Amino acid sequence: MSISPRDTMGGLAKGLAVIETFAASRPRQSITDVATASGLDRATARRCLLTLAQAGYADYDGKFFTLTPRVLRLGTACLATMPLPQIVQPWLDRLSDALGESTSVSILDEDEIVYVARAAQRKVMSIALMPGSRLPAYCTSMGRVLLAALPEDEARRRIAIRLLTARTPLTLTDPEAVVARIGLAREQGYAAIDQEVEMGLRSIAVPLLNARGATVAALNVGLPTQGDDAGILVSRYLPALLDLRDEIRKILH
Repeated sequence: MSISPRDTMGGLAKGLAVIETFAASRPRQSITDVATASGLDRATARRCLLTLAQAGYADYDGKFFTLTPRVLRLGTACLATMPLPQIVQPWLDRLSDALGESTSVSILDEDEIVYVARAAQRKVMSIALMPGSRLPAYCTSMGRVLLAALPEDEARRRIAIRLLTARTPLTLTDPEAVVARIGLAREQGYAAIDQEVEMGLRSIAVPLLNARGATVAALNVGLPTQGDDAGILVSRYLPALLDLRDEIRKILH
């Protein structure tokens, strides 16, 4: 469906763009910071930020803005209307209990994964992961299997959106190397990473398929390294992930 620009609200789009500039790496921002990150001019960024503050979506200390928990209403409303989290959560809970490790389901949003369901046995990252949390797709196991479901040119486009930074000494930052790993995930049907997102963290992911065979999300197990070889991810956890994938596929339409 084609939507005419005359039927849209530019101010709303700019306000949403301002909200999206806030991230775990940028929780407190000045007007100049937001203008730079959003591509808006300073005056527009200022009006958007002050509007958000007046509406209760942001706090302002006279120099810096921070988002308030009220913003969570936007994401919660979206997650509440999505059947996928409701469907997979009981399965995740059972898998996590059986393996003794944390399990998650995420979807792809441009160049990031967005967690939609999670069952945590213990904290495996320095940041708290929960539904709504975001991580880069290029260096995560779930991101790579989700990118593998796309045509290669589209996967390349999404990788090129951001600068591939080294989150750890083991993070792949060469786009061609990342594309190769995505191709391997496409061929093998799973992706495993060893300390590319954070030192001490490994994970393995498989795509979640619907009844027609289309990838709709990714399922993973994340666990701390314990001195053993990374190959244990495949031998110990892949069969359980594949079994659960096949069970969930029967009810995803």
